Amino acid sequence: MGPNGSGKTTLLKNILGLVIPEKGKITVNEIDISKNFEYRKLIGYMPQTAYYPENLKVKEVISIISEVRGKESAKDIELLELFRINELYNKRISSLSQGTRQRLSGALAFMFDSEIIILDEPTAGLDPASSGHMKEKIMKESRKGKLILVTTHIINEVETIAERLVFMLEGKIHIVKKIDRNNPGKNGSGLASEISKLFEKYEWQ
Repeated sequence: MGPNGSGKTTLLKNILGLVIPEKGKITVNEIDISKNFEYRKLIGYMPQTAYYPENLKVKEVISIISEVRGKESAKDIELLELFRINELYNKRISSLSQGTRQRLSGALAFMFDSEIIILDEPTAGLDPASSGHMKEKIMKESRKGKLILVTTHIINEVETIAERLVFMLEGKIHIVKKIDRNNPGKNGSGLASEISKLFEKYEWQ
């Protein structure tokens, strides 16, 4: 968590190798990402805003990404079905609403049964039903032992889906807190207040 400009998305892009850090070292499964790009095959990614070629059809986008990931990749089509993406296969990206593009992007992030899932504001722009499906999917895959990194601005969403909270301000970590999502009462009534004060402090500075 963290306000706009705190470094959340930049951190995710560093992990993905889309931004090169000026210093420090990042490892994924003990792989130094500066020396080996193959680690990216372990990761499913949902950007905050997805951009696909406007002239392509939905089925063409899915086909292209499947080829890039490898034809033998395991397929997880649960969100494709829950988000009813199959009904949109012949629609062009240019005709899709932002919310529908988000559903497509979310389904693609989980589609290859990746060990690591990185989701940047995954429920932003989703209707309530789709948001519910997304949160249920996050928890389901987490229970399988997968590492799922999520950015969000929604405090009660953290208590619903997270096992650990990391709060960032201006690129620095201010809170690292374990979350009991099975018993939100154990997280302490001061969690929301503590986070709200950090947001308020940042905004008024």
